[in-house]
Amino acid sequence: MILRGVQVGGVGANCYIIGCEETREGAIIDPGGGAESILRIVREENLKIKYIINTHGHIDHIGANTRIKEATGADILIHEKDAKMLTSAAANFSMLMGQRITSPPASRLLKDGDIIKVGTTIELEVIHTPGHTPGGICLKTGNIIFSGDTLFAGSIGRTDFPGGSYKTLINSIKEKLMCFDDDVVVYPGHMQPTTIGFERKHNPFL
Repeated sequence: MILRGVQVGGVGANCYIIGCEETREGAIIDPGGGAESILRIVREENLKIKYIINTHGHIDHIGANTRIKEATGADILIHEKDAKMLTSAAANFSMLMGQRITSPPASRLLKDGDIIKVGTTIELEVIHTPGHTPGGICLKTGNIIFSGDTLFAGSIGRTDFPGGSYKTLINSIKEKLMCFDDDVVVYPGHMQPTTIGFERKHNPFL
């Protein structure tokens, strides 16, 4: 699998560009800003982007949806419980930052257990992990999890925003993520990658 990461936006959110090595079909996970940096990587890897996948609906993860969709024609995918955040500057919190940034509506609404196929070699399993937002998701493929703002290296996503719940998030992590093997690599929405094993042993919230 082709996997490139880039920090985007004012708060340094992680955007991931993935692609099938056989077909060069690709997907972009959480284009929160920096559209031109993202598209430069797409061109470098000669990818045809099929999907824009948002792990949740906050502005730092959807901010470049419009520009990326215009450039690639990709479908936008998000969990059904966060779908309204795409088109509402109040719900996605851009209004709180003095901006009114929205995204085109979702092309496909995701649910727990859905499979997103990218090319012939990548299957992303949707894992619904509410707590940071009601529709927060993680994406698992092989030995990799893209965790959005659910699980970070040594930390967890914030739960003090509207729609957040500390208890729900902790339950999501323990029930939906800690079941995986220690060597599963976690690529989070912020900060550096980690592993399930490291977080199981060292994350103070767990």
